[in-house]
Amino acid sequence: MANPTLLLISLITSFFRERFIQKTRNLEAVQDQFLLKLLRDYENTEFGKDYGFSNINSVAEFREKMPILPYASYEPYIERVAQGESNVLLPDPVVYITLTSGSTGKKKLIPTSRKSQTVLRRANLTSMGFVQQALQRRGLKFGKLLLTNSALMWGTTEGGINYGPASVGVMRMDERLYKVLFANPFESLLPADSVARHYIAILFALSDRSTRGMIANFPMLILRMCNYLERYGEEMIQDIEQGTLAAWLPLEPELRPTLESLLVPNPKRATELRQVLQTEGRLTPKSVWPESFFVTAARGGTSDFYFRRFPEYFGDRPIFGAVFSSAEGTFSIYPDVDTDGSILSLETGFFEFIPEDQWHVEQPQTLLPREVKVGDRYRILLSSYGGFFRYDIGDVVEVVGFYNQAPLIVFKHRSGGMISSTTEKTTEDHATRVMDSLQAEFGVRFEDFCLTLSGDEFPARYLVNVELAPGENLSDPIAFLHRFDEQLAAENTHYQISRGSDIPPPRLRLLEPGSYDLLRQQQVERGIPDSQLKFPHLTEDREFLANLPLSQEVRLPDDRPLSTQEV
Repeated sequence: MANPTLLLISLITSFFRERFIQKTRNLEAVQDQFLLKLLRDYENTEFGKDYGFSNINSVAEFREKMPILPYASYEPYIERVAQGESNVLLPDPVVYITLTSGSTGKKKLIPTSRKSQTVLRRANLTSMGFVQQALQRRGLKFGKLLLTNSALMWGTTEGGINYGPASVGVMRMDERLYKVLFANPFESLLPADSVARHYIAILFALSDRSTRGMIANFPMLILRMCNYLERYGEEMIQDIEQGTLAAWLPLEPELRPTLESLLVPNPKRATELRQVLQTEGRLTPKSVWPESFFVTAARGGTSDFYFRRFPEYFGDRPIFGAVFSSAEGTFSIYPDVDTDGSILSLETGFFEFIPEDQWHVEQPQTLLPREVKVGDRYRILLSSYGGFFRYDIGDVVEVVGFYNQAPLIVFKHRSGGMISSTTEKTTEDHATRVMDSLQAEFGVRFEDFCLTLSGDEFPARYLVNVELAPGENLSDPIAFLHRFDEQLAAENTHYQISRGSDIPPPRLRLLEPGSYDLLRQQQVERGIPDSQLKFPHLTEDREFLANLPLSQEVRLPDDRPLSTQEV
């Protein structure tokens, strides 16, 4: 690592990693100390006074006296924060408000202070320490990364507080760190048009052979970056050669000269890339950055479905989860590449776990991190410097082991992420495992998929909505649908029971090519930022895919014909 600034970053992140590892050896004391300090820091806020934080002096008292509250209970406090009131939910000045995407539910406002952001930054630095160690063990180098997230604010509240996506707040508060870690300049993330922003960010990283990785919130977004590289590769080579920006890019007039001033003609790199294009017919990350490359994206949940397509673009390059987090806080830190288990983030929150038999209880009995069991699933509660206490984010995690005394957890699905024709409760985890297995069995790749329920029947049937990847063909769709039915029954016993009596046969709906591009455009038009966009792999919303063009509907031989009411 020749860059002295990156060397300094390496030393700093190694320090945070080792300090964190030490804390995993003393789980209970670290968590108790975190909670009690948090309560003292927040006891004089309006929220802290309303819930008697000054009278809570132990973990047991906190769990007894502080109720588990939904987001709606925090909304009146957050509205006052947005109007400019101080010391309402957080004791420190609120400098940014995250507006969540709403792609999996109602949009929420999450206040951020310099203090709360500093706490979360520790987890990010710790994760960087882990990935640098992991790469070093594999003989790979850490270096600058390609990022395409928008850095545009969305607006300002009545109280003068900027708001927007979580990633924008993080980047703007840590802009100096951004300049050290990323291959494309901060200005490349300012175009409002998504295609223009991706093109320009990739262009800068592509011109630098020493770019070491790509980072995005979700694996689906990494694949989209690969698609842009493939689609616009020839034009990017020309821009690299001449030090220009393609004239067709829809850029703000004041931004184009700024970006062009940052470009330097690089004929040598252009010649190298043109050779790759002539030899392989396209540009892929593994061909244009052949040395020491890794990918950072969310792991767990539906990620494996997308990871199946990674080898064609990345070969065997390692995939790192970084941190498991949401707008409300950071839950765990990944200790290595190519692993789904992540260590509970002891320094960013006080954590409790709701066991499955308590999920439908209004005020459930919770477990502490030392009490959870390997193989069991839980909903996770967070108390943190973000101003939320015993907050149920709605994420279901599975404990897969322990790192010293700290649980290793894997995100499985959102607690509401399920569908039922009767009472079978098919989860996103069920759906992803089945469809991932079917891709392998039938030797076919999907662009994406989503399970929905029919709208005019009771009990409803399962609709398997699939867009095939470009160039793919499903040779025996009836056999595919039959195997879907069998495999879902094997994964979900309750589906198997109900399918034998009540649930009608499923149907396969093959969507026209480009359907998910159309869906992406519709979601962006609804106000969901493309860097936070994630598609559910099952949904109770029976109109979610209603406007997408259908290529073919496939039925099993025992499926009755559509009635007049169903047409």
